[in-house]
Amino acid sequence: RLCAIGKKRNKFVVVSIQDKGSGISKKEQKNIFKPGFSTKKSGWGLGLSLSKRIVEQYHNGHIKLGYSNEKGTEIQMYLPFLKKPKKLRS
Repeated sequence: RLCAIGKKRNKFVVVSIQDKGSGISKKEQKNIFKPGFSTKKSGWGLGLSLSKRIVEQYHNGHIKLGYSNEKGTEIQMYLPFLKKPKKLRS
């Protein structure tokens, strides 16, 4: 089960993605945003590394591990709060 929560914090909107899995070990936590890192046999290790690149390079934000323990994990994305949304290209 996944849960997504959005909150405004200072000049950012914080989007928290939470799961109720078994957590990420302390040893693995430093590698979760590296391309190719996966704990799954069939995983490619692109999900979090690609998310980090998109958040940082295209949205001028940042992404981090909020917490991880035996009850689940939270990833937090900090995206700049825009008072006036940018127009989307068509």
